[in-house]
Amino acid sequence: MHLTACEPASMSGAVVMDPSAGDASYLQSCGTGNSAASLEDVTVESAANESSEEESACEREEETSTHTTHTQANAVRPNSLAVTAAATASASTGLWTTHGDGEVKLRMSESGPGAEPALTVHQMFHASVERFGSYTALGWKEADQWKTMNYREYYRSCRNAAKSFLKLGLERYHGVGILGFNSAEWFIADIGAILAGGFAVGIYTTNSAEACQYVAENCQANILVVENHKQLQKILQIQDQLPHLKAIIQYKDELKEKRPNLYTWAEFMALGKDEADEELDAIVSSQKPNQCCTLIYTSGTTGQPKGVMLSHDNLTWTAFATGRNVRLADADKSQEVVVSYLPLSHIAAQMIDIWLTIKIGGATYFAQPDALKGSLANTLRDVRPTAFMGVPRVWEKMQEKMKSIGAKSSTVRRKVASWAKEVGLQTNLSKMEGNGAVARKPMNYRLAKKLVFRKVRKALGLDRCTKCYTGAAPITKDTLEFFLSLDIPLYELYGMSESTGPHTISLPEAFRLTSCGKVIPGCETRIFKPDEEGNGEICFWGRHVFMGYLNMPEKTAEALDADGWLHSGDLGKHDTQDFLFITGRIKELIITAGGENIPPVPIEDALKEAVPLISNAMLIGDKRKFLSMLLTIKCEVNSETGAPEDELTAEALEFCRKLGSSSTRVSDLAGGRDRLVHAAIQEGVTRVNERASSNAQRVQKWTVLEHDFSITGGELGPTMKLKRPVVMKMYKEQIENFYKEVPSPTTPDAQLPPK
Repeated sequence: MHLTACEPASMSGAVVMDPSAGDASYLQSCGTGNSAASLEDVTVESAANESSEEESACEREEETSTHTTHTQANAVRPNSLAVTAAATASASTGLWTTHGDGEVKLRMSESGPGAEPALTVHQMFHASVERFGSYTALGWKEADQWKTMNYREYYRSCRNAAKSFLKLGLERYHGVGILGFNSAEWFIADIGAILAGGFAVGIYTTNSAEACQYVAENCQANILVVENHKQLQKILQIQDQLPHLKAIIQYKDELKEKRPNLYTWAEFMALGKDEADEELDAIVSSQKPNQCCTLIYTSGTTGQPKGVMLSHDNLTWTAFATGRNVRLADADKSQEVVVSYLPLSHIAAQMIDIWLTIKIGGATYFAQPDALKGSLANTLRDVRPTAFMGVPRVWEKMQEKMKSIGAKSSTVRRKVASWAKEVGLQTNLSKMEGNGAVARKPMNYRLAKKLVFRKVRKALGLDRCTKCYTGAAPITKDTLEFFLSLDIPLYELYGMSESTGPHTISLPEAFRLTSCGKVIPGCETRIFKPDEEGNGEICFWGRHVFMGYLNMPEKTAEALDADGWLHSGDLGKHDTQDFLFITGRIKELIITAGGENIPPVPIEDALKEAVPLISNAMLIGDKRKFLSMLLTIKCEVNSETGAPEDELTAEALEFCRKLGSSSTRVSDLAGGRDRLVHAAIQEGVTRVNERASSNAQRVQKWTVLEHDFSITGGELGPTMKLKRPVVMKMYKEQIENFYKEVPSPTTPDAQLPPK
């Protein structure tokens, strides 16, 4: 059946319901729901450490007109009094709270997906266990052997963990912090904490001891669960500064020293094994869908992280609506299989790996801790997932590796691959545009599939994968077209922690290159204060919108307006078919000295596409007379530390060879040392400038830095997003050099020539 994302109901068709009012639907349990050899070495190297979105933008505009999808009335940016008024208005409706023990009114619809009965996590989980009890739930590797756990065992383990937490003194609405790589124990601790009435709180594995302290203190953590001795050391440094902390559990490796209130995983699980069920059952029965159960801490580049409060309904409804929208199969029809490797401290990984799979009875297999340093490719070939989510850097690394291997192939292989990719791209672009002629695939496509596409998919471990997704950061058109040419469409999705993950999703029959798809049925999108081209701030409405930021009413009022709309801080527009396109981020918008507003990402992406040698590009120009740019070169990455090295990648070496350059290191190129490469980059800058819509959008100066941006270097955040304010400070000297002398009008597009 042909299915597209339907137009969401207008706000006039929505009702707000309060579970505490005694609506019987809130007590219902969930029922039954609706070339091979050359690519064998494909690996995914150091990639994004996180899979999702930055914190919500500050100082949101408010408006009081009737909400309708894709439309808005005139509005003005509020002053502090307006923000306070909006906070009071929105809070008075009960749509948000900042209290850990608070309850909110759910954004229920009168019909459609938004009218689905609200469920607690336990209700959804228990229904799936009843239906899929004998199906594999979790899989992990021990000594080169895959071990599995079915849904009945999974559920029992989570209840056991919940009773152990209660015995250790977990109090209602207090946190259980989890610090470590993805594993069955991570999932069990997360769900166990929720069942026991606490908050499940993922902590970034890259956090310093001080950052861990902030999160643990903010959520009043009673218990911290750590992966190994390395993570334990962070907690031991701050243990004395956490007055609510009662116990620490280490879930991998043996303890190197015994300490009071420090437990191995086995010791922890033994605590609750023989405990009676009455206390736990009473807590589970008292839980409501509109209460908080999970905290996701933002990874924003400014200020302290904010605790995004997600309710039971946020998790269970979003899992229902998303699974239905992308048509994930229930296990008793055909079990979906996913690989868990993206950090679980973020909502993207939690929604896909934990909640969506529970809803449909899917199986989650855990990658190795060094997944993003190369081993993910092996896990993918072992598991052969049916759905796979990769952040852009993962797909880019796959692309670079395949290009590198392809360059070493024989002339005949290269010609066949080139022919097949052209066939694949044209066939899939026709399908994307809705060309009926591709209902019957042409003969050359079928031949290309047999000769190339199937072998590529098998080599990548994606031969069973019908749903390949990308999100959490912008992806270039070049990468999208590369995989499309290999008959692997990457479906973009978009959302944020504050929307419990996805808000818009691309579908096989409804996608456009560079669009992040259409809104999930049951949710609504509004473009706030659009300009003449239709660009404005993207706002969300739906049951996926978060409860509020824990203990931060002012920040909550900045994100949620008086009518309860979530302001994303992202700029975007719809096309005539309601596909959403992200065009920038309000905080990143460059306003030149001449007053022109310029979103940097499109220009940065255009240059990276024009010059494949470039790894990262950052546009400069806020309050400046002209635009300039910092560039980095694609280089090898240290597999242990993730730090950029001096050696060029195979793709970068090939780029240099074609120019006649003998450079092999970044240091050979930085600062314009290689005239051939310098000229090639300038040629790319010129081509990008030729497409600029105004002179103000032309890049007039640029420089190549000595090393690539990285998480370890501080230029990139945990989601692999550019930390622009940090880069501005780190490279202040280079930036100021751009503006010491304004370029002559006759030579606007040049870096100072190399000495």
